[in-house]
Amino acid sequence: MQLMPDSPLRRAALEVEAYVGAEGWDQSPRLFALVPTADLIAREPALADQLSSDLDGITPVEQELDPTRELEDLLTEIEWPDAVIGCAAVIERIMLPPEAEESLPDDPEALVAAAAAHPDRQEVRLVAAVTRDGRSHSAVRARQPLEAELLEGPDLVPGLIEHLRGTLTAAP
Repeated sequence: MQLMPDSPLRRAALEVEAYVGAEGWDQSPRLFALVPTADLIAREPALADQLSSDLDGITPVEQELDPTRELEDLLTEIEWPDAVIGCAAVIERIMLPPEAEESLPDDPEALVAAAAAHPDRQEVRLVAAVTRDGRSHSAVRARQPLEAELLEGPDLVPGLIEHLRGTLTAAP
């Protein structure tokens, strides 16, 4: 196993994965603002005891989402204030092996049904975290086996990373 270089962004992404993972599976998408820990403590000193003592770190702050909307649609409408240096999202999806793509239907509803029924499907939790300066970190955990290894890297979930990056740039 190759270890990823440590960074505040990596630690924030792994913290988000562990936090959401502790609540089990079959969850709705989750979204987090990423704020410099030092800035958060400066603005909210009462939170200092609850936050990491790493003043160079990044603290994830969970956001409320409309449960009736798809995360990808919500992300097209989000603009973060300047105090937010990045964001992270967690979603659960079904992944299929590449060879399964040839037999999948084009119709979106039929595609969802076929993926859910596919014998080689793998349920996964995807985590992506990005910052305004272009950095990213992602993680993927399979639902099975129970102690599945967490895979991580800068771009394991490129689609979700791009959706998140879109929330950090001002519209032209």
